[in-house]
Amino acid sequence: MNETTVDHVTCNTSVQLMPLMYHKMGRFSFSLLRHITSLPSSLTVPSAARTCCLHQRVFTGSHPCHQSTVPGHSYQHRRGVSTALSQHIQDLSGPEQRLLNKLYEGLIGGQRASLAESITLVETQHPRKKELAQVLLQRVLAYRREQESRNGGKPVAFRVGLSGPPGAGKSSFIEVVGKMLTGRGHKVSVLAVDPSSCTTGGSLLGDKTRMTELSRDMNAFIRPSPASGTLGGVTRTTNEAIVLCEGAGYDIVLVETVGVGQSEFAVADMVDMFVLLIPPAGGDELQGIKRGIIERADLVVVTKSDGDLVVPARRIQTEYTSALKLLRRSSKSWNPKVVRASSHTGEGIPELWAKMESYREAMLASGDLQGRRRAQQKVWMWSLIQENVLSHFQNHPSVREALPHLEERVTRGAISPGLASDLLLKAFVSSSSS
Repeated sequence: MNETTVDHVTCNTSVQLMPLMYHKMGRFSFSLLRHITSLPSSLTVPSAARTCCLHQRVFTGSHPCHQSTVPGHSYQHRRGVSTALSQHIQDLSGPEQRLLNKLYEGLIGGQRASLAESITLVETQHPRKKELAQVLLQRVLAYRREQESRNGGKPVAFRVGLSGPPGAGKSSFIEVVGKMLTGRGHKVSVLAVDPSSCTTGGSLLGDKTRMTELSRDMNAFIRPSPASGTLGGVTRTTNEAIVLCEGAGYDIVLVETVGVGQSEFAVADMVDMFVLLIPPAGGDELQGIKRGIIERADLVVVTKSDGDLVVPARRIQTEYTSALKLLRRSSKSWNPKVVRASSHTGEGIPELWAKMESYREAMLASGDLQGRRRAQQKVWMWSLIQENVLSHFQNHPSVREALPHLEERVTRGAISPGLASDLLLKAFVSSSSS
């Protein structure tokens, strides 16, 4: 298959997705995805059928994965996929069915042990367990849709993302807010992502240790997870863990990220409200925390506003208030606010939560919150596609065979990295098309 044919097939099947793909993927990943989408359907249907088949076991009647949005997608093609699904249903063994039923019943029953085990299943890299995790997620999603329909179509849980530089007091802030919320009758889950070592791959997972009181609260659930090298400061499964927490009855989900930077606000694409925590007396704050992170924030909190730091905290509050006025609003229903709070004294915490509730009410009334969630699902779908496509490329036999020799030539300076990547792509496409 020549390059012209590849471009022609890709254009016909993916023209509406190009802008999003360019936005979310680098040049390399996009080129790779373009080549894979041009492969014959006989090479791509079995893997899709295998995944959707497990989903079909959960639902009766139609399912979104059976409804094509691609123009020209024929009824015969869907029927062929459904036949493959029927065969694959037999692969669910008795122990697997019992495990999924036990986890689902325990999860919707509010058992923290079942929730923890479900998140572990979602985080696994084992291929078969990943498929079982998707079955469980589909059941939980169906349960959540029932809850939302009883709630007038509005989300029953409030998702809040928290980010900030190291030392901003994120864990202390979460503990104080979490204890206040559980005292008011809320159920709070905390998904804390810790940085992983680039050398050993290990992670300290110390956030739960810092939240001593909240971790003992029976109306709270704290789950630390390693970042595992994820640039966005959240793991690829954090979004799915949020769904599981909501299914378990937690109406407030707090997601704490690794840190802050130009690329570390992926959490904003999976929560209803993004809160940026800023410590006072941290130097040139407006330069140190770049514009990209500020314009994603719905609320900026100046922490540690007590004692000798009250005056610097007020100054930082004024600076950020002025800065936010210069940025374009992300929503017509809400103007980002800057507030001060102290986790040590508790001052400003109730007022801060009142502003967060005002935000949620305004976004729900305008429908922006529901629209944001729908857009987020698409963003994460393409993020996972990018990750899976790259993994498929790296594990392809032709690529693995050519990779050591090309890497050695690149390190010697014999060829450029760009040429090496093009040769690997050519080897991948040639072997896949033959």
